[in-house]
Amino acid sequence: MEKERYLLVAVATGDEDEAWASLDELKDLLKTAGGEAVEGFIQRLPHPDPATYTGSGKARELGELTEAYRADGILCDDELSPMQLKNLSEITGGKVIDRTMLILDIFAAHARTKEGQIQVEMAQLKYRMSRLRGMGVALSRLGGGIGTRGPGETKLETDRRAIKRKVAALSSEIERMKNVRETTRKKRQGSALPTAAIVGYTNAGKSTLLNKLTSSDILAEDKLFATLDPTTRVCRLEDGQEVLLTDTVGFINKLPHHLIDAFRSTLEEAKYADYIIHVVDGSNEDSDLRMKVVYDTLNDLGVTGKPILLVINKSDLPAAEDPIRDPLAQKSIHISAKTGKGIDELANLIAQMIREGRKHIDTVLSYTEGSKLSLIRKYGQLLSEEYEADGIHITAYIPAFLEGDIRSADDEP
Repeated sequence: MEKERYLLVAVATGDEDEAWASLDELKDLLKTAGGEAVEGFIQRLPHPDPATYTGSGKARELGELTEAYRADGILCDDELSPMQLKNLSEITGGKVIDRTMLILDIFAAHARTKEGQIQVEMAQLKYRMSRLRGMGVALSRLGGGIGTRGPGETKLETDRRAIKRKVAALSSEIERMKNVRETTRKKRQGSALPTAAIVGYTNAGKSTLLNKLTSSDILAEDKLFATLDPTTRVCRLEDGQEVLLTDTVGFINKLPHHLIDAFRSTLEEAKYADYIIHVVDGSNEDSDLRMKVVYDTLNDLGVTGKPILLVINKSDLPAAEDPIRDPLAQKSIHISAKTGKGIDELANLIAQMIREGRKHIDTVLSYTEGSKLSLIRKYGQLLSEEYEADGIHITAYIPAFLEGDIRSADDEP
C-alpha cells in the first residue's frame, strides 16, 4: 500500500528552534501513522491566523507546493479550529489534517483492549462533534486514510444529536470500566505491596524497562505510542522485596485534551502509586522540554508530592550535549533498558527508596505475638528473626502505619 505524503507546516510565535523541534516530532508521528513527510515549513507570525492558521498568502503557496510535490495534503502542527480547517482546505484545494487528528488516529490504530478502543472512540467523537458545524466541504474532503481511523467515515457525516447519544453511551461504559479499574486497584492496595508508576514522554523506553525489570514480554517498539494500555507487573527485588510496577500511557507535547479526558482513569494510575519512576530519553536534545511536558501533565492529573526516581535511559546511544537534571527527583541513574546496562543498580535504587519510606525496627516479640510477625511479613521487610528464651528478636522495615501495632509493650514510653 502506497504511503500518504504530506507537507508539514507549523506557525512559530516564539523560538523558531522549538517550532522546528516540534515539526520533527510531527514527522515522527506521521511515520508512526504510516505516512511520509515530504517537506516541512515554518511560518513566523505573532499568533496563528484565526481564519487560515498560516495566513492566506502562505496558504495559497502551500496549495501550489502540494501540487508541485504531488503530496496528498497538508499536516499542521497545531489543533485547527473548524474555520481554519475549512478555509485552509478550500484555499489549498486538498486534504488538511492537524496534529490532534493525527494523534487520535495513532491512538485508534494502537488501542488493543476494549477499554482503550472505547476511550479513543469517545475522544474522536468529541473532537469531530465540535467541528461538525461550519466545516461543510472540509469534512467530505477528508475521505479515507490518515485522520479517519476509529469510529469510521459514517460518523463524520452524522448529526450532532446522534454523536451526543453515542458519546453518552461510551461515557457510561467508560464509567463502568473505571469502577472495575478502581476495584482492581483496591485489590492491589490490599496486597500491601508498594506500587510505582513508570511515567515519561512517549518512546522514552518505559515498556522496555518494565520488560527488563519484570521479565515480561510487553510490546515495546521504537515508535511513538507503541503501547497505550497500562500494564502492571510484579518486580521481585534482590533483597526479597516485591513492588508492583505500572507502565502508563506516554505523554507528548500538545497532547489533545480530549485524550486526557478520555484516558483520565488510566492516566491516574500514577496518582495512586507510592513512587514515580520518571523515564527520560538521555539521547534527546529536547529532554528539558519533554520533562516539563511530563510534569505539567502529572500536575493536571493531581499527581504531586510523591518520591521520584529519575531514570535516564538509552545510555547505549550518544548522550545529549547538556547533562539532564531534575530538581524534583530524589535519586537518578543512567541505564540502557535495551542492553540491560544499569538495570541491577536501578533495582537496588528502587529497593532503597522503598526502605527509606519505611520505619526500621529492632524489637522483641513474645511467642504469643505471632500475628505481628505475620503482619511484618505481609506489609514490610523482615531482615532477621532469632528465637531466644525471652522471645522473638526481630529487625525489619515496616510501613509507618504499622509501627503502633508492632511495637511491643516493653517499647512503650
